[in-house]
Amino acid sequence: MSAVDSALNAGDKAKQQANAGRGWYAALARTGLVAKGLSFGLVGVLAAKLAIGDGGSATSRQGALAQLSHHSFGKVILIGLALGFAAYALWRFVQAIAERSDADENAAGTWAKRAGYVGRGLIYAGLTFTTLKIVAGSGQHQSQNEKAHKSAAMVLDWPAGRFIVGAAGLVAIGVAFWNLYRGLSRKFEDKWRVGRLSHRMRTWGGRAGVLGHVARFVVFGLIGVFVLKAAIDYKPKDAIGLDGALQKLAHASYGPFLLGLTAAGLVAYGIYCLVDARLRDVSANS
Repeated sequence: MSAVDSALNAGDKAKQQANAGRGWYAALARTGLVAKGLSFGLVGVLAAKLAIGDGGSATSRQGALAQLSHHSFGKVILIGLALGFAAYALWRFVQAIAERSDADENAAGTWAKRAGYVGRGLIYAGLTFTTLKIVAGSGQHQSQNEKAHKSAAMVLDWPAGRFIVGAAGLVAIGVAFWNLYRGLSRKFEDKWRVGRLSHRMRTWGGRAGVLGHVARFVVFGLIGVFVLKAAIDYKPKDAIGLDGALQKLAHASYGPFLLGLTAAGLVAYGIYCLVDARLRDVSANS
């Protein structure tokens, strides 16, 4: 057998594993979902500690990872998380390649899905790079708020920059309402393999999923509203990130209560991701 034939056979085998949701493809997906869950859970725990006055902080996932580096075995954990984030990114990139049109779906819908997979992959590729930088101790950590201010200021100076920033705010608001719909309708359960569910796991995993998605609605909604406000008022400093959204909750009326609820929701989302890693049908086009 020639090298070309071997490569083709390997490619066919990889495609079969992706379509069946087995082998290396499933390992990428499940490892990535575990890392995603742990990172959100870490942010939720820090925010919960802040809400009860126990020395936590309202921070993004990058900020939470930076704090983790100061603890014993922190860098070992960060290396593991970096590998998990990389696995998640690769899984989403492979999904984008493997996505195929259904009979009831037009080409635009297929390409929209692919774009969504690539977008998520890029986010986690960036998170992988950030985590490795934290492990290496290179450079100062910049909060998501600071990044949001800089990005908004840069884009607002472009031609039609105000419309671009406004569109980004509307996208974040759209993501917020998609999370709310997905949580309240429990659409996330559609991807779970029912045959592997115990009654208790389905009950508590489902509850964690609902609470977690509602918390993401709150966070993304706040981010979207303030990014949109930055565009309308032409004030880059109005734009916020995840850490800024949690800080807004902390400083609002009944702040500790609202922050505590949202923190509990983010921890719940982390738990949901761990359940999802166990039960999700990760086959391509599932």
